[in-house]
Amino acid sequence: MKKKLLSLVLVGAMSTAMLAGCGNSSAPAADSQAPAADAQTPAADTQTPAADTSSSDNAAGGEQTLTVWCWDPAFNMNAMYEAEKVYQKDHPDFKLNVIETPWEDVQTKITTAATSGDLSTLPDILLMQDNAFQKNVISFPNAFVDLTGSGVNYSDFAAGKTAYSVIDGKNMGVPFDNGAVVGCYRSDILEQAGLTVDDFTDITWDQYIENGKKVLDATGKPLISMQAGECDLIMMMLQSAGSSLFNEDGTANIVNNDTLKIVMETYKALKDSGVLVEVNSWDEYVGSFISGDVAGTINGCWTMASIQTAEDQSGKWALTNMPSLVGATGATNYSNNGGSSWAVTANCQNTELAFDFLASTFAGSTELYDNILPSGALATWAPAGESDAYAVPNDFFGGDAVSAKIVEFSTKVPSNITGVYYYEARDAVATAITNYINGSDIATELDTAEKTVNFNMGK
Repeated sequence: MKKKLLSLVLVGAMSTAMLAGCGNSSAPAADSQAPAADAQTPAADTQTPAADTSSSDNAAGGEQTLTVWCWDPAFNMNAMYEAEKVYQKDHPDFKLNVIETPWEDVQTKITTAATSGDLSTLPDILLMQDNAFQKNVISFPNAFVDLTGSGVNYSDFAAGKTAYSVIDGKNMGVPFDNGAVVGCYRSDILEQAGLTVDDFTDITWDQYIENGKKVLDATGKPLISMQAGECDLIMMMLQSAGSSLFNEDGTANIVNNDTLKIVMETYKALKDSGVLVEVNSWDEYVGSFISGDVAGTINGCWTMASIQTAEDQSGKWALTNMPSLVGATGATNYSNNGGSSWAVTANCQNTELAFDFLASTFAGSTELYDNILPSGALATWAPAGESDAYAVPNDFFGGDAVSAKIVEFSTKVPSNITGVYYYEARDAVATAITNYINGSDIATELDTAEKTVNFNMGK
């Protein structure tokens, strides 16, 4: 069992699909930073060997220096540089050595270091995809430091976000960017059907379908598009009711998951009604709502960056929460897709400094979150949403203070269990929903999906 787990982790580490989406094509956008990370690979390859060794960096820079791995200069790296400035106000000798490291490289380096037993190649702090957090800590428990007593006030963070980095009751990460799900709509298209964004606020999926039929009849446009063969929307629906593909003990929760059955039935109803249209690629998905071929989209809040590239549509968009499942216990209008958190590695030479830095910045500074907001970095740290910067109206979205609204959404997101085999389970469910839509029996497909996951787990 242990050898099979290690083999799967090694295979997963070499895959560029280990992001928030189900498959390779949608994975980059599910973490808004991934496209930039792909472009950074050459830069990461040109780093000198010393740049990969945090202990030597600390020796050269003194005990007030921390080495950080993260990707995307304009987003994550910029956030770290801004955090450095904030912390230096009270700690003038403090320095960060931020090394641009694409996520897939971070995953590979973690796996290599942990399996070789040589953690000296790891930095003091690294950024980790939320959906991979439990997988890495469970697989390599000796590679990371417990942050439960670090001074970070986790009650200030959205519970659903924090849960991604909680393993065996211990806080192993500091939450960073926001992946709260938002519903974004072309208000001018809705108006043609006699609807407004208010008609899509705090509604159920049944009401969403009825509204979608009105839009389809009036304009000929579907409400939403999704990439065929992917399960982003499935997972968002599932988490919105606080359900997961795994139980607390790590066993698969698919065959007897009543909420998952409702989710699959709802997705099929969306497609059968014409309210949802499937496309063949991620580019087609983004292009469908930017071009106005569909009236909106539902996804992590990072999708707003793509929407706002259509500058001629400023003022024609509106934002609200997502629909809730009908008949599902614990159903809400809130979910999450994408995001990442900071981890402190066991190679950190000054954990007290790392703890204080993270607690004072990403878990303690409204100034920091105000400074990185223009880059699109929305907080899940609740106090940030109360600042004046988050209350500024967004003209693109009809003058709504969408930043504060999204932080509020994030505080209401139910938690879910990812575990070690999260990506394998998503893939299995993606296949199940495709076959179900094409006429297969739902019970048969769920049974096959669970057997596939159990096989991967060596059971």
